[in-house]
Amino acid sequence: MTEMERMISGKLYHALDDSLREDMKECKLKLYKFNNLTMDNLKERIEILRSILGSTEEMVYIEPPFYCDYGKNISVGNNFYANYNLHVLDCAKVTIGENVLIGPMCGIYTACHPIDAEIRKTGLEVAKEIKIGNDVWIGGGVTINPGVTIGSNVVIGSGSVVTKDIPDNCIAFGNPCTVQRKITDADKEYWQRLREEYQEQTGKKI
Repeated sequence: MTEMERMISGKLYHALDDSLREDMKECKLKLYKFNNLTMDNLKERIEILRSILGSTEEMVYIEPPFYCDYGKNISVGNNFYANYNLHVLDCAKVTIGENVLIGPMCGIYTACHPIDAEIRKTGLEVAKEIKIGNDVWIGGGVTINPGVTIGSNVVIGSGSVVTKDIPDNCIAFGNPCTVQRKITDADKEYWQRLREEYQEQTGKKI
């Protein structure tokens, strides 16, 4: 197996391998272009973003600056938006569903360094896949740690550190991030009522 194959499969791999460094260098060059284009070059910016990410759908947007290791290990679904300063260490696969919003200053980290200092100095490490479901809102300043799965229809409160899986249909926050309550029909009814009021007040149908 190549070091990339070992890395993606969750096996111990050598992060300082020349082939991995070349892949990372290629990604960094694209990121530099992406992060330095203005809104006047929006079309080019989106084209570069699509060339960085491994898999994307039609509506995908990330506010620069954006940083990742390889890019090609990141898969995002349709109607995806991430705010400023998203950091993704995609040493393992990062899979993000549809209709996902990510606030500013968030980190998604698959990389795991050895606890043993002598092994850590060699550049050997492992990586654990991260999955995020559909219809998820991740607040600003959230950290998502290696191996975590976040279910669908989930809200993660700002500043949370997600160290364990979060189930579907809930609001979770804290350090460590824990489920606070389920999302209920009452939540849906409240926001539907606000939307109807907005439409009545503005004449806009949204």
